[in-house]
Amino acid sequence: MPTSPCYALRSKRVWVAGHRGLVGSAIVRRLERESCEILVAPRESVDLRDRAQVDRFMHETKPQAIFLAAAKVGGIHANDTRPAEFIGDNLMIQTNVIDLAHRHRVEKLMFLGSSCIYPRMAPQPIPEDSLLTAPLEPTNEWYAIAKIAGIKMCQAYRRQYGCDFIAAMPTNLYGPGDNFDLLQSHVLPALLAKAHAAKLQRAEAMEVWGTGRALREFLYVDDAADGLIFLMQHYSDEGIVNLGTGVEISIADLATLVCRTVGFQGSIRYDHSRPDGTPRKVMDVSRLAALGWQASTSLEQGLAETWRWYLASRADRQQTAAA
Repeated sequence: MPTSPCYALRSKRVWVAGHRGLVGSAIVRRLERESCEILVAPRESVDLRDRAQVDRFMHETKPQAIFLAAAKVGGIHANDTRPAEFIGDNLMIQTNVIDLAHRHRVEKLMFLGSSCIYPRMAPQPIPEDSLLTAPLEPTNEWYAIAKIAGIKMCQAYRRQYGCDFIAAMPTNLYGPGDNFDLLQSHVLPALLAKAHAAKLQRAEAMEVWGTGRALREFLYVDDAADGLIFLMQHYSDEGIVNLGTGVEISIADLATLVCRTVGFQGSIRYDHSRPDGTPRKVMDVSRLAALGWQASTSLEQGLAETWRWYLASRADRQQTAAA
């Protein structure tokens, strides 16, 4: 691992755009160890879709580094039913922040993409150079196209203006702070919420969308934050970098692991009328490994931590509602 960073965060003003989200909140937690000034833009006062508001915020706070983690996100159902929001909101957010970062002379910007930018039938594990080589997965193409546009903006601003803008592609993230709404969430938090409800109801079975055969990779969000900060400090190039574990698991095996974590002892029933999404999606993380970073949290450990957080957050909401 490199001993000294090419870009030091110490004493910098660092804006985490999207600080309340899953990955943004994890970046804030991790940045607290970097002796930097953390800047946040609460949604109530700064709508990142509004260029004037973003411009004013950046003029007043003068960030030197930006983690662009703000995005409209969701699972298959959300992407499929709200395509205009997923492409429109994300394009506006990215365009405002990236362009204004250039105009306000921000030293460095990290753009967070997603593994869904890659073709539906990409080579496995997915290398970075498979981007734009074949059609996307239809169920999330609106979000994917917006993210691809963000990647290309970073590359274009680097080429034309010399901006030190980089882009990382996280795999499926999970952990404390995740969205457990069954209609909006990704697969792992949805399974946790379903297993919890089935356990409370003493149900005989828990329903899982699809066939269970789809293969996915999952990265604990605090590992993701550590990897992103590592890249911010040690990487500066036009090429995108995959951020993941390189380890895959079937949805069926994941559902079994979730049930074991939660303590649900019923059976699992698969709804074959629901989509699987991309058949297989695991990242080639050799570029990241060559730079000197790898994830440290196993799926079993991460699930246990996420489950504890979920229970605590539910208890807090119930106490608040009863007060």
